[in-house]
Amino acid sequence: MRLVRLERCSSGIKLGKSIYSENGKILLTKGTELTDSFINRLKNLNINTVYIEDTASEGIDIIESIPVELLNEATNVITDGLNTIADINMTKPTVKGMIETEKTVRNFQRIFKDILTILTENPTVLNLLATTKIHESHVYTHSLNVTIYSCQLAIKNGLQTNEIEEIGLGALLHDLGKIFVKPEVLNKPGRLTQEEFEQMKSHSQLGFDILRKVHEVPFVVAHCALQHHERIDGAGYPRGLKENEIHPYAKILSVADVFDAVTSHRVYRPAMLPHQGMELLYSGSGTQFDTDQLKLFKNCIAIYPQGLTVKLNDGRTGIVTKYNFHSVGRPEIRIIRDEEDQEVAPYEIDLSSSGNLTLEIVEADALL
Repeated sequence: MRLVRLERCSSGIKLGKSIYSENGKILLTKGTELTDSFINRLKNLNINTVYIEDTASEGIDIIESIPVELLNEATNVITDGLNTIADINMTKPTVKGMIETEKTVRNFQRIFKDILTILTENPTVLNLLATTKIHESHVYTHSLNVTIYSCQLAIKNGLQTNEIEEIGLGALLHDLGKIFVKPEVLNKPGRLTQEEFEQMKSHSQLGFDILRKVHEVPFVVAHCALQHHERIDGAGYPRGLKENEIHPYAKILSVADVFDAVTSHRVYRPAMLPHQGMELLYSGSGTQFDTDQLKLFKNCIAIYPQGLTVKLNDGRTGIVTKYNFHSVGRPEIRIIRDEEDQEVAPYEIDLSSSGNLTLEIVEADALL
């Protein structure tokens, strides 16, 4: 099984995994043969990647960190919850508003506990990069991804369950303030003006101002929203905090936040390859990001997960077959097309072996 871009699929290809709608209903079941009609329908639903089964990927198993049903439910909870809290706080406080806010926070806590249970019961490297994206709004999918990354990193830190749950709630709500940023600024394809950038930066303070007034939310959760853009050298915002002035939770969130942001496609820039995203983080080690958190993060996520179709700098195309823990950006690959983009009898290479160190991944099909 492997993950490919939908635009590369043609009629007759067999689905390797079922595809779900935003509300959790099955659109197409595993094993369905795609037709031109099905492909066009999926494109209209903004589904850009699918898992397929073919002879080239035979025997490759996909490690699913979080079941797609839970991912869909969590994204819906985040979407409804952030909008509910924002709407309530744009009006005068009412008893009804307080009840709705309390209900929303309980939903956030419930969905996070479900995620935490999955991650603690199935300890493995986290594979979110090869997850089929169904939801269109990057604010909500980003909040979910940052939550899962932060949870995994908090577990690696050996934190207590109550601390992990605080970080989880903080991650779910860290971008609440973006609800108030104008869509034309949030989704602007070009460079932001200084005024627009200041408006974008205001989301940290806006989120904090709302959350600190919500009695059901621990104060430290509000600080996750406030501090996730702070940097240990003082170059972050909104307060330019340094080193130990930044809460430990925010140091975890900042790593997860930046990695997901730069490895996800946005209207204003293409996604970085995962190893490039990790290199960007490490370029700020000790200045922008906590070095210890970077080391833990590097070892708890799958940079190039199994089933991902990739292209090498010599022109060959292959499928990731094995994750190398000792060299996270250099997995084992099954070559399926040669330098001239012609099909070949599949064979395996290990990018971490001494004879292949000049090779590198230059394109990850389903991550673009």
